[in-house]
Amino acid sequence: MKLPIDIATRVSAELSALIEALVNDPDREEPPTLNEARNALLKRHSADAADAAMHPQERNSALAEIDGLIEEYGGDMLAYHFVVAKASEGLSRIIETAASDRNLPRAPTLGRVRQAMMAGLTARLAGDGTIDPDEDDTLLAEIDELIRRYGEHAVAEHFIRFE
Repeated sequence: MKLPIDIATRVSAELSALIEALVNDPDREEPPTLNEARNALLKRHSADAADAAMHPQERNSALAEIDGLIEEYGGDMLAYHFVVAKASEGLSRIIETAASDRNLPRAPTLGRVRQAMMAGLTARLAGDGTIDPDEDDTLLAEIDELIRRYGEHAVAEHFIRFE
């Protein structure tokens, strides 16, 4: 089944965070499925500490949300497809700067932002003090990972982290 490119954008932040925690669990040998994410959500709700941390309305909506995903995509679908990817603060600043650059298209893609980074955008922002100069390699690796995962034609502004 070919998944829509924006599949993760339809997932709430709460459910995405739960799935991301499962995906990043170093004790897991296999990537989690939606069924396993649902079971983790149910288990988390039964724990007293989790009940205190998550409002009952959020618990019920996350359960309804994952049930809807299971109905649409099947319980065996790998859960990592539903983790919302966001750029780090530094990369978000680079994307915002690229989006306002008159020399780039109105909604630059990840590939165009990477080209701008290689052409000196990162160095210019580091020189201005907008981003940490030591982040250059990390930011390049981060955008490369986003390109690998979403493609160079994905609109970069969709990955900006607003905090």
